[in-house]
Formats: sequence, C-alpha cells, structure tokens
Amino acid sequence: MANINRRTVVSGAGLAVTCLAYPALARTTFRLGLSPVFLDNNAIVIEAIQEALEASLGVAIKLEQRRTYKEVTGLLLEGAVDAAWLCGYPYLQHSSQLALLAVPVWRGRVLYQSYLIAGADNPAASLKDLRGATHAFSDPDSNSGYLVTVSDLARNGETPDTFFRRSIYTFGHRNVVRAVADGLVASGSVDGYVWEVLAAQEPHLTKRTRVVSKSEWLGFPPVCARKDRHDTPLVQSFKTALFEFSETRLGSQVLQLLQLDGFTDADPSIYDGISARMKVIETLR
Repeated sequence: MANINRRTVVSGAGLAVTCLAYPALARTTFRLGLSPVFLDNNAIVIEAIQEALEASLGVAIKLEQRRTYKEVTGLLLEGAVDAAWLCGYPYLQHSSQLALLAVPVWRGRVLYQSYLIAGADNPAASLKDLRGATHAFSDPDSNSGYLVTVSDLARNGETPDTFFRRSIYTFGHRNVVRAVADGLVASGSVDGYVWEVLAAQEPHLTKRTRVVSKSEWLGFPPVCARKDRHDTPLVQSFKTALFEFSETRLGSQVLQLLQLDGFTDADPSIYDGISARMKVIETLR
C-alpha cells in the first residue's frame, strides 16, 4: 500500500471543494472513538481512516483510542467523542442512549460469527471438549470474544470459572489468536471476521490454530452515536462519509485494508441474536 500523505489530501483545491460541500463544518473537529479490541491498533489502518474522513468532511478528525470497549463506550456516553466503533454487545447494553449510524458490510452481509479456536494440534471437536483447559477472551464487553462462549456455557449451567481451569482477557482479537497459536492458552473466543482477515494477511499465525466451532450469524460491530446527537449536521455528515467510502480513493483504501465492502444502514433487529444471548447470561447473576 502506498503511503498516504495527509497534507496532499486536504490541501489546496481539494480542501476548498470539501469546505464548500460542508460549509457549516469548517474549523470543526470530529472525535471518533476506537478500541484495539477490534482494530488492534494497526497504525496504517488508523492513519488511513483518519485521512479518508478528513478528506471527506473537510474537518480535523481526532481519533480517541482506548484499551477496552467499556472505556470507549464511556467516552461516547459522556459526550467526549461524537461517534464510536463499538460492538453489538455494548450497543445493546446502552441501546436506550445510543443510535446506530452505520454497520460494516463484510462479504456482502452485515453479519459475522464468533469462532471458538484451539491450537492446530488440539483434537477438540466442540466446546465441551475444552473443559479444564485454559482459555482466552478478548474483552468482557465483546460479543464474539466473550458473550457467545459464556452464553453457550450458561445454557449448560456453567460459567468460565467452573468450566475452564483458567481464563484470561487479551483485549484484542489478534491477541487471542496469538495466545492460542503460541500455546499460552489451549483455546480462545475470537471475532470470525478478524480471524479470516488474519488468515489472509498473516497465515503463518492462523495456521497454528484451528476453528473448533462457529456461532450463528450475528450483527456486525456497529458505528454508533448518542441518540441526542444523531441528527446533528456533523454526525450526519460523518455518516454520509462512511456510506461513500466505496466511492472515494481514500475510502476505498480503508475498505481494502479492512477487507470490508463498505458501510450501510441496518435495522437494529440484526442484533436480536446478541440480545437473546444477553438474556441467557442474566441467569448467571
């Protein structure tokens, strides 16, 4: 991928045209919350997202990165960021306050799966075969990296503490794959989209793991805003910019890096499967 020069993108006539398109947005900063749980702090991807959005909106983009979904969600709820790329689980946890802005399209769908993975030589055929093993979760507020496995356990009257010998949080889906591949843990719960992207980009890593099972199809991690800010001009312009990524050079580069088709509207019902799993684990409390 060629280096992207931000000054080239937003200077001169390009910036002038953009500011004419969004005159009310001049000299404004848009703040976007991100978590390495999903994006893994990939500097190239982060820079590409920032530059593509700045070129589209004609405003400064400030990316607020935090270690956990809880921290990023907190920034959004308190108004410290204008929007955030979350997971379906925290979105539903705060659905009374949050609105969907956009949902990524991956392989033609707004859905993905959770993968239960183990070491390449591990003969486990299902979750039940991993009893007493060590296990890696990505984040306690991740659907694919926590909720799916914990709700599967709950359906059998188990918790991570009663089922696994030990479990850890890696705070990154790539970190889950790495922990399993390196033998630090026997198994892990990981975002299937992330595992598939890694399989294409870092096959030497994923080949040291194997997919034991896959969940049903669930709503892809969404980009959200607070409901009381959803209709503001800046947030709506950001939403439009995401939808138009596939039509711009820089936006297309972002999508290529992320291996996504684009961003689109989606009905909140795509998260009904996650909601059902949340109800399952309520029995543990």
